[in-house]
Amino acid sequence: MATEEMQEELKRINQFAKTPLTAEQVYTFTLRLCDNEVDRDLERFAPEALEELGRLFVGKSGVFDHQWSAQGQTARIYRTEVVEEPAMTTAAGDGYRWLKGWAYLLRTEKNADLIAEIEGGIKKEVSVGCSMGRQVCSICGAEGGCQHVRGQRYGDKLCFTELREPLDAYEWSFVAVPAQPGAGVLKRYGQEDRQTALLRKQAALGERYMKELRREVVRLAMLADDGLDGGVFAAAAERLEEPELRELKRAYEKQAARRFPAMPQLRDRAPEERGDETAFLV
Repeated sequence: MATEEMQEELKRINQFAKTPLTAEQVYTFTLRLCDNEVDRDLERFAPEALEELGRLFVGKSGVFDHQWSAQGQTARIYRTEVVEEPAMTTAAGDGYRWLKGWAYLLRTEKNADLIAEIEGGIKKEVSVGCSMGRQVCSICGAEGGCQHVRGQRYGDKLCFTELREPLDAYEWSFVAVPAQPGAGVLKRYGQEDRQTALLRKQAALGERYMKELRREVVRLAMLADDGLDGGVFAAAAERLEEPELRELKRAYEKQAARRFPAMPQLRDRAPEERGDETAFLV
């Protein structure tokens, strides 16, 4: 690194140092913090979230395996940049972007082995700990639960959860197996309050109710009209709301009842016709 470049880097580094550091006292390296690719958890950061994450991660410490201990603090990020690689396409179909970080640690006897492991490519994979404000379905944009299943394709679109609106950055860690193949990401969400937890539970119950209601409407429709295409009707029912489904259920119940009237179990006969008194025993 040229002298002028190193001096510029030292200015950024010394914003975090109590005593100004010299080039001989610090070891600097770059790392891929996270990107906008769909990861192993079928989640990804929204492309526009990477800039804000970059701002939040400046000044954050590096630790090991997300163990939040002062003893594990080894390095600190002093600047970041979003790198665009439009020639690469993500699983979501847009251009690939990733967050690059510059970090420094002190050249001390304690850190000598870590520096050697970084140089040798042993300490390579990293993962970040952060808080995101929104989790959105890539198919319908719903938050907190919908009918779509992560990992499945709907037409030509892959279903995954998109993480939006970064709230905070906690730390970045050296890890063995990151969630993101290119870097790694640990998604941390704040603890839900009681009201949010209740709303989430109610939403899950509502989702199960709607699923059963749609299934029952499709069943009754097939009973009422065997000329219906079950697959087409089921797809149409997915777009209907609860009042419409209830009305269809009522109508198809009547049609099915007319088509398949209830048959009595026993046929009443006059006493003189009863030859065997055991005929009514069931």
